[in-house]
Amino acid sequence: MSDTSGVNLHVILWPIQEWPAMGETWRRAEQLGFAGAWVYDHLAWRGHTPWDDAYASLAAAAALTERIRLGTLVTSPNFRTPIPTASAARTIDRISGGRLTLGIGAGGSGHTSDGDVLDRDWTPRERADRFAEWVEQLDALMTTAPVSLEGEHWTARDVSIAAGMVQRRPPYWIAGNGPRGMRLAARLGQGWIANPQGEDHYADTVARLEALERACEAEGRAAGDLARMLMTGFGDEPWLASVGAFEDLAGRYGELGITDIAVHWPRPGTDWEADMGVFEEIAAHVNGV
Repeated sequence: MSDTSGVNLHVILWPIQEWPAMGETWRRAEQLGFAGAWVYDHLAWRGHTPWDDAYASLAAAAALTERIRLGTLVTSPNFRTPIPTASAARTIDRISGGRLTLGIGAGGSGHTSDGDVLDRDWTPRERADRFAEWVEQLDALMTTAPVSLEGEHWTARDVSIAAGMVQRRPPYWIAGNGPRGMRLAARLGQGWIANPQGEDHYADTVARLEALERACEAEGRAAGDLARMLMTGFGDEPWLASVGAFEDLAGRYGELGITDIAVHWPRPGTDWEADMGVFEEIAAHVNGV
């Protein structure tokens, strides 16, 4: 088996359970020792309804847990404007005692995400332009008070949101696959999120990490300053088949420079179905609980 002692294990939860059962899942994630528990930020996802709001879910989870970090994977500028997003993030930061991490991405399109709901499909350039402005405005709103901002897409006048935060601002883990997104992660992020594409996720991750290295170099920053999280569960790699399978895969990706790995909470009858006993065994093995 490969050495995974330096890799942090996170879990992605599904905001679809009835409450209070959903609250018990958040508590169980903390009991299993995960470094972070994350939730997708969508209005709907792959046709599943009801799909609870990510920020409302995190606020509830913040009140129910004590140690685990909480985050969005990823906050979407498709339907969230900077001012209310910053305000909600500050509130969760305060409720959680400084345990919020903001995963941020440019947002998707089509039926798998929110494109059909919003009835708007931006071009890649439009999406990148909006994303860059959104991240920069959010950064200003959460670090300066009062602040006024004038952008192509959003404007703010004498807004004071930064005051009262537990963290200077929540860490930004940015999901940027293209050159501009990676430069944004290198400039403003504390972490970067890899969501491999294609048939060979390992080769794709190698290429993306090399591109991240170049982006960091262009920004005068060491890539090692960023946490680098790998999302799993969208390919054929058997992450949750056994402790041994997880160890082998995590070790291979850890050797590339991946510092954090996110697995999905088992969801019966879907592509993310897994044996709950094996899932808990892996968590216990990696997290030392």
